[in-house]
Amino acid sequence: MNSTQILDTARQTIRLEADALAALLPGIDQGFADAVEAIRLSRGRLVVSGIGKSAIVAQKIVATLNSTGTPALYMHAADAIHGDLGMVQRDDVVMIISKSGESPEVKYLVPLVKGFGNKLVAMVGNLQSFLARQADFVLNTTVSREACPNNLAPTSSTTAQMVMGDALAVCLMEISGFNGQDFAKFHPGGNLGKKLYMRVRDLYVNNEKPRVPPSAPLKEVIISISKSRLGITVVCNDDEKVLGVITDGDLRRMLEKEASLTAVNAAAIMSSPPKTAGPDELAVHALDTLKRHDITQLVVVEENNHYLGVLHLHDLIKEGLL
Repeated sequence: MNSTQILDTARQTIRLEADALAALLPGIDQGFADAVEAIRLSRGRLVVSGIGKSAIVAQKIVATLNSTGTPALYMHAADAIHGDLGMVQRDDVVMIISKSGESPEVKYLVPLVKGFGNKLVAMVGNLQSFLARQADFVLNTTVSREACPNNLAPTSSTTAQMVMGDALAVCLMEISGFNGQDFAKFHPGGNLGKKLYMRVRDLYVNNEKPRVPPSAPLKEVIISISKSRLGITVVCNDDEKVLGVITDGDLRRMLEKEASLTAVNAAAIMSSPPKTAGPDELAVHALDTLKRHDITQLVVVEENNHYLGVLHLHDLIKEGLL
């Protein structure tokens, strides 16, 4: 197989799976809405089960549900009939994922779930199957063919299951009003946690706090900028109120224009008003401000424009936010 054939096969795979996903849309009907409502109204958890590749999809769906506010539990269909059924509680809803709906483990499991009195959701690719006929709610993941050239390996079918699980999770999020702050509670670690939790106050406090009065001569301004290594100094009055800022760029532009430098002071050079951030602002929001204005520093101020410090782009890079 040459490179052209490899690329053609890859594109064909993506096209087939995309077509399979588009074909799911007509199946998003009242039955889907009823299933979402049953899960929402349940006082228990959503227990998700499957066999083979569908079991792997089930694990991913459970992870998505738990991280978006819907308590969920994974139960392998084979293990369920060898003791793990004990994890299913009276108020739980059970969802079984299967392409055929006829796997021996699934056919063994379904009557047991029904016997417990739990509501059963079938995510199934065969609407005439044993699983579909026994379920209280059916999520239709029928695909016309697998992307596999032999139409055997689960490819399009597992993609359809994954997307149906995402649709389910997003609907439950919307209904419950699950927001960014809720999401942050369940994602405190790594870069994602930093984006959701880290605030400006966590970053600027380790920096120098360069400042000069508006009457400061040019030499004092240059020393203040150089000493802090932030490429900026802040012009403040006696009450620490921010009047403006002077950056390396401001100095260069001033030197290009001014013939005489003896009478130049901070007030004559400063840019005003500067771009600012509050100490409780999310760091990622501050990063958006820096990107939007193509700058590398923000002046951190609290109420009444009181000067607290400087946040530099490097602080955000160091924390992996960029």
